[in-house]
Amino acid sequence: MKRAIVPLAVASGLAVIAAAQILPKAALHAAEMQMKPPVNVEDVKWGPAPPTIPPGAQLAVVAGDPSKEGLFTMRLKMPANYKVPAHHHPTDEFVTVISGDFRVGLGDKLDMDKGQSLKAGAFAEMPTGMNHYAWTTEETVVQIAGPGPFAITYANPADDPSKQAAK
Repeated sequence: MKRAIVPLAVASGLAVIAAAQILPKAALHAAEMQMKPPVNVEDVKWGPAPPTIPPGAQLAVVAGDPSKEGLFTMRLKMPANYKVPAHHHPTDEFVTVISGDFRVGLGDKLDMDKGQSLKAGAFAEMPTGMNHYAWTTEETVVQIAGPGPFAITYANPADDPSKQAAK
């Protein structure tokens, strides 16, 4: 009886090893089928920022869809002396500075005497609901990532540029 079990155990072990070698390749192939092509900086497609963001900035969605549930990554290009009044988001926001000088502060009102200068490579995380503001001193590009849908609520509703455009 023991002799019949040994070959079965060996055969089962070999089947597991064979499956372990095949499955990662199949999973990798499936992942490759879903992978979006990488994006070089010269391939980023810039367009106007939505009306909820102060005029003058350009926006490029690099991955995902910020208007829907799920992860997204977008870039915001802002001219020198650009200001984003105090606001918050309904989801966490992760910001990486790509180029320029991005100034950020916490609070209910933009205060250029406070805040911190972030240069290329810097990172900031803004938790859900935390009021923050930003400004630039030179042309600046930041990458914003997080869970969608992305939305912005200004601490002072009068600062919302989409409301000003409607007047």
